[in-house]
Amino acid sequence: MLIGVPKEIKVHEYRVGLTPDAVRELSHHGHRVLVQAGAGAGIGASDADYKEAGAGIAPDAASVFAQADMIVKVKEPQAAECRMLRPGQLLFTYLHLAPDPEQAKLLMASGCTAIAYETVTDAQGGLPLLAPMSEVAGRMAVQVGAVALQKASGGRGVLLGGVPGVPAGDVVVVGGGTVGTHAARMAVGLGARVTILDKSLPRLRQLDELFDGRVTTQYSTLHALDAAVTQADLVVGAVLVPGAAAPKLVKRAQLGRMRPGSVVVDVAIDQGGCFETSRATTHEDPTYVVDGVVHYCVANMPGAVARTSTYALNNATLPFTLALANKGWKQACAEDRHLCAGLNVHAGRITYAAVAQALNLPYTAAAEALLDQPTALLVA
Repeated sequence: MLIGVPKEIKVHEYRVGLTPDAVRELSHHGHRVLVQAGAGAGIGASDADYKEAGAGIAPDAASVFAQADMIVKVKEPQAAECRMLRPGQLLFTYLHLAPDPEQAKLLMASGCTAIAYETVTDAQGGLPLLAPMSEVAGRMAVQVGAVALQKASGGRGVLLGGVPGVPAGDVVVVGGGTVGTHAARMAVGLGARVTILDKSLPRLRQLDELFDGRVTTQYSTLHALDAAVTQADLVVGAVLVPGAAAPKLVKRAQLGRMRPGSVVVDVAIDQGGCFETSRATTHEDPTYVVDGVVHYCVANMPGAVARTSTYALNNATLPFTLALANKGWKQACAEDRHLCAGLNVHAGRITYAAVAQALNLPYTAAAEALLDQPTALLVA
């Protein structure tokens, strides 16, 4: 199979779909890899590094899309990239379609088959291809939140760890999954007072044991959420409904009762955000203020630490990339129900129920899509 790796074009996105190490593995299995010139610059990987690993170098994205059987990316394809996809071509990347109807329509119109990293599952019920970036984003959330709390950044001038004689800052983490756990770990490490809210008692018990009394765990009710958020210096939104739009758990009225200069970091912004006042921002202009509260809502947070993020992501995606290349997407998905859970779009149809529901579009079961021949369906 010929696998194409275009350069990412989202604003300040420096990650790349495949590392030179991953290219070497694919080449070893008999596959060809075509990498766009300069695609790895953001992680310190030169074109020469990719050539040494066995890749060919293409002058531009159009050449990659025109030749490749499978496109491997990091972020969701931008409109120009969607228009270069074709019927029967395989796309393997993050998609986050639920809050993005325009991307969904373009992918449907292309006739391609799109497998989303974020909905691939594992035997434990986890999301193994989302987890590495959730770990990065969770840790970054506290890092960027601490900077946003500085007065020069528009914050209230609080040092999360405090100093002797001055209380530490209050960090509230909404959601106790992978993002929330890593955010709490960073906040505890900085010396902040940390509260984690979640609706799963078993998860709260795990977190209580994990942190050995260094965080406060609290069952998330409307009252508990309201009380915690309005007293926080930093709130990290870390909720996830796989494949679906994030629930708007924190309302504007609650934000209005937060102290001026407090900060919210919405890690769920890829799925639409869990704060009512959230809107996606970029690393170029990451924050804005609503009712005196600083909002950090960058939709590709891990892109800022591209080298760490790319290698962490490739460690997780490479086995699936190899399976798709070795077997073809139909056989690979037929043999692995967890990989099949990643199938979001095929031949003009939405094949992931939560996405179809969020976008109010017809749904075709992935099992049914496995039987179809790829043909493009135009979407108005």
